[in-house]
Amino acid sequence: MMLDGKKVLMVIASTNFRDEEYAEPRKVLEDAGARVTVACSSLDMAQGKLGLEVKPDILISNAKESDYDGIVFVGGGGSKEYFDSPVAHKLARSFCSKGKLTSAICIAPAVLANAGLLKQKRATSFPSSADTLKAKGAVFTGSGVESDGKLVTGSGPEAARKFGEKLVEVLGQKS
Repeated sequence: MMLDGKKVLMVIASTNFRDEEYAEPRKVLEDAGARVTVACSSLDMAQGKLGLEVKPDILISNAKESDYDGIVFVGGGGSKEYFDSPVAHKLARSFCSKGKLTSAICIAPAVLANAGLLKQKRATSFPSSADTLKAKGAVFTGSGVESDGKLVTGSGPEAARKFGEKLVEVLGQKS
């Protein structure tokens, strides 16, 4: 496995996260040897849009960048709870400033954009977040998966597997 010992923090919404955008990348990461920790705004059972239930491991407010090699913000309508969250923004900025994988899929790239991380960076998202990304200075490509250095963004459920594969590729690079 190429990612043995690598640790990834996946941030999901407490409700209405997108099942495939959580499950697919997680499977790809774990198949490559990474260990995944799930963070959320609540430790209660989180409910996906399509019915998937996930028990978060830690509160996002207790997550520390120093404990992980990368962060993934999972999309779905519920991820709006992090769009303007100072906690989520600080965490994303911390990963990015340390040159670690900082990623988001679907509408969640808006979290990275609002944290100021996508200025002049190539990025993609679900169409409904495109204007937010552009307004915050991102070079919006609209492709399925986009990477700009250690920043990785995905467009939505149909890109979930490719997004996961890109995460593995970026995490596997020598820094």
